[in-house]
Amino acid sequence: MSPLTRSPRYSLAADSVYTLGAAAVFLALFAVARALLLYYNRALIGDAAASDLLVSFGVGLRFDLIMTSYALAPLVLAFFLPGGLGARRAWNTWLGFWLLVFSFLAVLELDFYREFHTRLNSLVFQYLKEDPKTVVSMLWYGFPVVRLLLLCAALALSAIFLLRRVDRKTRWPARVPVRYRARLGLTLVLVLITAACARGTFRSGPPLRWGDAFHSDSLFANHLALNGAHTLIKAAEQALSRNEKNPWIDRMPAQEALAIVRKEWLQPGDTLLAPEQFPLLRRIDPPAGAVAPYKNVVIVLMESFSAQRVGVLGNSQKITPFFDALAGEGLLFNHIFSNGTHTHQGMFATFGCFPNLPHYEYLMQQPEGSHHFSGLPKVLSQRDYDNVFVYNGDFAWDNQGGFFRAQGLGRFVGRHDFVNPRFSDPTWGVSDEDMFDRAFEEIVRMEQSGHPYYAMLQTLSNHTPYALPQPLPVDRVMVDGVEQEHLTAMRYADYALGQFFKKITQHGGFDDTLFVLVGDHGFGGATQLTEMDLIRFHVPLLLWGKDIQEHFGKVRSVVGSQVDVVPTVMGMLGGSYTQHCWGRNLLALPADDPGIAVIKPSGSEQIVALVQGRYLLTQTPGSASHLTSFDLLPMAETPVSDPERQQRMEKVLDAYLQTALGALLGNRTGHDDELKQNPITVQH
Repeated sequence: MSPLTRSPRYSLAADSVYTLGAAAVFLALFAVARALLLYYNRALIGDAAASDLLVSFGVGLRFDLIMTSYALAPLVLAFFLPGGLGARRAWNTWLGFWLLVFSFLAVLELDFYREFHTRLNSLVFQYLKEDPKTVVSMLWYGFPVVRLLLLCAALALSAIFLLRRVDRKTRWPARVPVRYRARLGLTLVLVLITAACARGTFRSGPPLRWGDAFHSDSLFANHLALNGAHTLIKAAEQALSRNEKNPWIDRMPAQEALAIVRKEWLQPGDTLLAPEQFPLLRRIDPPAGAVAPYKNVVIVLMESFSAQRVGVLGNSQKITPFFDALAGEGLLFNHIFSNGTHTHQGMFATFGCFPNLPHYEYLMQQPEGSHHFSGLPKVLSQRDYDNVFVYNGDFAWDNQGGFFRAQGLGRFVGRHDFVNPRFSDPTWGVSDEDMFDRAFEEIVRMEQSGHPYYAMLQTLSNHTPYALPQPLPVDRVMVDGVEQEHLTAMRYADYALGQFFKKITQHGGFDDTLFVLVGDHGFGGATQLTEMDLIRFHVPLLLWGKDIQEHFGKVRSVVGSQVDVVPTVMGMLGGSYTQHCWGRNLLALPADDPGIAVIKPSGSEQIVALVQGRYLLTQTPGSASHLTSFDLLPMAETPVSDPERQQRMEKVLDAYLQTALGALLGNRTGHDDELKQNPITVQH
């Protein structure tokens, strides 16, 4: 005889009320978690109406019911047993476990949302796959772990206490035998109700989807309606179903998509090579009389360097005085967007010149990351350049070392290569000052060799847990009497950048070297611009070098993204070269071309956007696209009703994603090695 049948039998009404009471406890926990998320991130409320926030709780109830039904499904199925829910201790243990899990996720999400402006998603799994020591160190030093764990315990224990009260109040013995037919009938009704709750809707067709949470113009209110445990499960499902068909493939005939991409991304002077095999493989021949004053290039990828916090781009908090001074001497692009919202995407987009695509947001760690890409290492290897990559941290993180070695980069200087650094963060590595000091030594060494070179530098101090040298060489950023650690870290990163350029200027001899500064991604604030939270993508791009303003001007407002960095740099280095990059030379656009960028947030969300001039089109498979116009300085957005433009932008976005995905999956992203084995045909 099983333990379930030996357990006391309670009446059918007792079991039913116990189940409903347990459901009420779960729903109450989710409501409290949503209220905590609202309070903890109240700075993001912005212009959201109180009514919209209230509606978020109502809409969120449907997502909460989904998770509640998952947890209670075994109880409902146990109604089929003759003894019903007699084994209350076992059921309390089962439900208590899930109350603890959901409490933990609710507390975890408080800072997760503050950092990434998104509910729990595949970023959680991404961090779990990384070096545990680094992740634990980042969490311990960057967040109030003890307080959050105490909050988690308080939530879980309160919910478990309520569950036990429900249990004690519903132990009504079965005084008369219950006909199994009656039990079966009630059970079937409960199964149907649970199934409907698990779908989140009684409607026919698809179940409740994350897009159903978008009920207002406030991105924060829309996100508030979601359930973090639900979004995490969906991310896991997507990760497990990676082999299923990507919804961005086969959006249109392949030749039509290819024609659209070539029309939008090819430029004068481009000659397609092997066009039947490679979508954008081309030879670039500069026009007669083109200015190319530089031989070497140094690209600095600045961690979390948000354009919205840069003084020369309108911020008044004096966070970036050194960058602002450099901008006064260089060429500033003020409408540049990161291809993603994570350093990983900023790296392969900027240095590898390949876009951030749905399902491949962590390309450097995926099998497809072993392909050849037409980034800076690949293109300049054609010219036999010396090279170095200097980074504060460990190149094992995000598989940076493996990825860039495969692309042809030869020399790496990481956290373990610094001797007696002035400061070493136990989580990530040395300070930005240490990184720039070593980078200066490496660049001077290559400069003195007389051989052409390129250097890739990446900063890191402006990252959680914002561990900085003491005493701090800059004033802390205070807002209403409270220090803003992220902004203080950004001010320090700017200071370290300034000290680096002070050395460059004092040393001299870099007349033929181009310096490129670009943010890897931005970060959010109290204002969320468009449903893409565009501020998290807005980064500065600054080109600095001798006589640069005389040749190219001071400011460009053309739209671009990180995949445009390599083509733009190569145009300034001059000469003919072959590349298969998915961006364009921003200095060679026609006067009437407003620029274009394809962007996608980190994580498992399928939402992707196309920025073209002042227009932003957002698209999610299975949902209608949205078209808005926007301004960055100052921030503003306006819904646009222009069906013709909307349809045209939809086609461009679909074509770009489909063609890039096809090239990635078909291992047709590189050029040099492939051409050695394939005949070349030339198409003008």
